[in-house]
Amino acid sequence: MENSTQESHLRSENTVTYESPYPLYAMAISSTASRPNQCQRIALGSFIEDYNNRIDIVSFDSETLSIKTHQNLSVEHPYPPTKLMFSPSSLHKSNDLLASSGDYLRLWEVRDSASVEPVLVLNNSKTSEFCAPLTSFDWNDIEPKRIGTCSIDTTCTIWDIEKGAVETQLIAHDKEVHDIAWGEARVFASVSADGSVRIFDLRDKEHSTIIYESPRPDTPLLRLAWNKQDLRYMATILMDSNKIVILDIRVSNSPCC
Repeated sequence: MENSTQESHLRSENTVTYESPYPLYAMAISSTASRPNQCQRIALGSFIEDYNNRIDIVSFDSETLSIKTHQNLSVEHPYPPTKLMFSPSSLHKSNDLLASSGDYLRLWEVRDSASVEPVLVLNNSKTSEFCAPLTSFDWNDIEPKRIGTCSIDTTCTIWDIEKGAVETQLIAHDKEVHDIAWGEARVFASVSADGSVRIFDLRDKEHSTIIYESPRPDTPLLRLAWNKQDLRYMATILMDSNKIVILDIRVSNSPCC
């Protein structure tokens, strides 16, 4: 690469590669705080163009830089999981809790190296066994009982996973919602195929704030990340673009860069 200022500091002796038997799309790493003195877990979601997909959970030892597979920590998953996340805190004191999105929001309990057991399957459709696919979700790290999901049906749904019930569902955008991210305990943002970033406050469900719209009409926004160290800032990416847009939420539609 000519005139590149980027530098790689990775060497073969401090990198580890794990080869899955199938293409991968989703991934999550467990919190070290929830598993003291134990190896971190990595959940891997397959991307197979079929109904039958899988979630495999491997463990990573940072001291030996090795990855260990566990035959019992592999489960079937309907359709490719669009996102995986471990609980930000240990709701199940001795075991990790894992969430996945796809056709529904699913919760799994990872029991040491013994098994992965389904805990909840959350579906908000009251009229049909089918529901609109979920594109993403985010786990609230301030109030871990709360998970927000987003869907191709233009909605965002907030779940209370302790009750296994919907806290609220909002029509968030004019088109498919591609991603969701929590800021504060009751504040989240979402991005959509309609090209907008919107902020919602659960204390005022009738209103939302549009803080950014694509410069090209109807250019979808694909992903969103909120700066956990400074909630004034978030980042998003546009479809077919090589740029990251950094937003200051105090100034609507005026990206920092």
